[in-house]
Amino acid sequence: MFGGNMVWKGILIGVGVSAVGFYAYKKNEDRVDGFLRRHGMDIRQRGADYEAMSVEELMRTKETLEDLIAEKEMQEQSVTVEAAEA
Repeated sequence: MFGGNMVWKGILIGVGVSAVGFYAYKKNEDRVDGFLRRHGMDIRQRGADYEAMSVEELMRTKETLEDLIAEKEMQEQSVTVEAAEA
């Protein structure tokens, strides 16, 4: 149905377009992330500057950290219980 040559062309074109898109995103990452945040998407900040964050962003970060801590504590407790049973 499709020649092997067409498949390879499609793969190469897809990889090329993906690479160009990734490069464009990385070059404008702050602007793109800001646009997405303004439109309701929760994009995590890398190396957050806590001094520049709003109170709402700080509260969201605090809740995320508390959730992560609770998950880690539950994992440690389940490992301890499993080890004690064995």
